[in-house]
Amino acid sequence: MKSGLKVESDPRPILACTVCRDVQNFDLLIVDMEEVMGDQWGDLGFSDALTFFDQAEAQHLEFIALAIDDLDEDEPELLKRVVIEAKKRGIRTLLIAEDVTPALLHQLLRMGADEFIPYPPPSGELMDIVETLRQAEDVVDEIPEAVPAAEPEAVPAVAAVPDAAPDAEAAHSVSLKKDAPEAHGVLIATHGLAGGVGASTLSTNLAWELATVSKKNAPTVCLIDLDLQFGSVSTYLDLPRRDAVLELLTDTESMDSESFGQALQKYEDKLNVLTSPTDMVPLDLISNEDVQRVLDIACRHFDFVVVDMPTTIVQWTEVVLQAAHVYFALTDIDMRSAQNTMRMKRALQAEEMPFEKLRYVLNRAPKFTDLSGKSRIKRMSESLGISMEVQLPDGGKAVQASGDHGQPLALSASKNPLRREIAKLAQSLAELEEKSARVG
Repeated sequence: MKSGLKVESDPRPILACTVCRDVQNFDLLIVDMEEVMGDQWGDLGFSDALTFFDQAEAQHLEFIALAIDDLDEDEPELLKRVVIEAKKRGIRTLLIAEDVTPALLHQLLRMGADEFIPYPPPSGELMDIVETLRQAEDVVDEIPEAVPAAEPEAVPAVAAVPDAAPDAEAAHSVSLKKDAPEAHGVLIATHGLAGGVGASTLSTNLAWELATVSKKNAPTVCLIDLDLQFGSVSTYLDLPRRDAVLELLTDTESMDSESFGQALQKYEDKLNVLTSPTDMVPLDLISNEDVQRVLDIACRHFDFVVVDMPTTIVQWTEVVLQAAHVYFALTDIDMRSAQNTMRMKRALQAEEMPFEKLRYVLNRAPKFTDLSGKSRIKRMSESLGISMEVQLPDGGKAVQASGDHGQPLALSASKNPLRREIAKLAQSLAELEEKSARVG
């Protein structure tokens, strides 16, 4: 049960378990558990948990995360029994609930559940509660001493960034160093599942937010436009298209750091960009090997590499999907997006490609007060069997104006709600990458 950050390879005791009907219904809980517990957690069904409590491995359990939704209300006695049996063995119960009646919550808390967290969980909430529980146990078991406050962590609606490169010597200019280490930076891809859903807007603004996330120690970022026919990154950043790009892509065997750097352009001296070619070229002009070489050299020199993908599926789509740490699939709340999402899911499953890597992003999401819109999102997610892990608000006319003027939203409309959400996403990714580098 891993979504990303690799803490240790040695087997260690299980310290926590999620207990639910199907953990895939609680994707954000998976992310939080990985952040808090690393690889020292597991997943159990309700009946399985009762059996596991009597096994030797259960003696190390610190807590269980009992995750329930409205479909679990038909078996209240089973849920109560899980809470009671856990309490008998000194195992704390964290109640994670979505669309559950207050009556059931009250009953479970009376049976001995220790904490309640609504689903989706607030950012950093699980970390804060677990730290509080551990500090309380330390006070009982040891001589009291000053305990540092838990450091809050920002958790995104996506799965965590795996194996980000520690201490990668990234290039700070287009003139890249030839002796860059083999360690890889974090690769993020954006793929629109229908035309006009905002994939290029997200990739461009996310890359800029990552490049400016900190005034002192901002990560180095490279934005690559692989939409060879209709790529718009150069337009969104008001950068010219260079012939060097096509020369690079069609002769990757002789590519080195110097030639790759010559094809890049700097935006505001902070963001490195590989635009789409000057002329429209076939998407199959480049091979799987060509794409892999470009990704490899980019990841050797930069902390983050953001790839804007074409809507069309081509052979080398699998290369990017396999290499990506996070693969954002953007949709809109309309029928065409729903149909294309289902087609994409079926195609990846048929080819045995890692469709579970897709992190679905809903653009132009309804406002918090739009209950009808929220209901539509839930029905759409359930019918497609997916989870909308990121919901971006409608940025309005400012988004189009930003692209036409060749500026990121941060420069043209810094208070725009879409810009704020993308900035939060970038901050979360940067913090996860930094933590992964420290662990590594």
